[in-house]
Amino acid sequence: MQWLTVFNKELLESWRNFKWIWVPLLFILLAITDPLTTYYLPQILEATGGLPEGATFEMPEPPPSEVFMMSVSQLNLIGVLIIALITMGTISGERKSGVAELILVKPIAYHSYVTAKWAAYALLIWVSIFTGLLASWYYVNLLFGEVSASSLLRMVFFYGLWMTLILTISIFMNTLSKTAGLVLFFTITLVIALNLLSSIFAHVVEWSPALISSHLRNALISGELSSALWGSAGTAVLFIILLLAGAAHTLKHKEIS
Repeated sequence: MQWLTVFNKELLESWRNFKWIWVPLLFILLAITDPLTTYYLPQILEATGGLPEGATFEMPEPPPSEVFMMSVSQLNLIGVLIIALITMGTISGERKSGVAELILVKPIAYHSYVTAKWAAYALLIWVSIFTGLLASWYYVNLLFGEVSASSLLRMVFFYGLWMTLILTISIFMNTLSKTAGLVLFFTITLVIALNLLSSIFAHVVEWSPALISSHLRNALISGELSSALWGSAGTAVLFIILLLAGAAHTLKHKEIS
């Protein structure tokens, strides 16, 4: 009951702040931008007068799987920032204002407080990812060719794990600092560092969660789920569990202190 109370409170607050409207809409907009732009690029150039008189623009049509991956790449760039922005004050703001102290003396277990907030945002993020990739999948199938529904579901599942890890990093940073700006900075910095290290040492850290997008590209082309993709997914789940446990422990230590 304690957990559900905090969970429902967080869902209601997100609804009152219209997050359940603008976050999915923003994910949809980001996901469909590249497929539509790629398909209508010749017409856009012609309409804007970007070609010399008599010149023609011919671009080889990319395969459907590649266009679909463009949407994932777009979400990977801006989606991370969106998640960090909407969650940067979820615990730090309540700690700073004293609301967290009032809630935690009910008493509500620290792990219930942390995981309930995490679950509420995880639900929002998964719904946003699904609606965004579903919109992209629809336009890719309509304009470029078929991408199977099973590929869409795989993409949502594995990419959702990566985005959930981003959320969990932000939740953990919320317990380290009461300043929302610092939470945002620490979250983005850690994600960038994880991406850079994974790219540089990809042959060593093949199971890094940051490589999920790269493994998904190969899976989308080949139609097979590699052991590296499953390994990265498993590592992401492990990191999520450890970060949630660390967040609850850190919050308890700081509040008691």
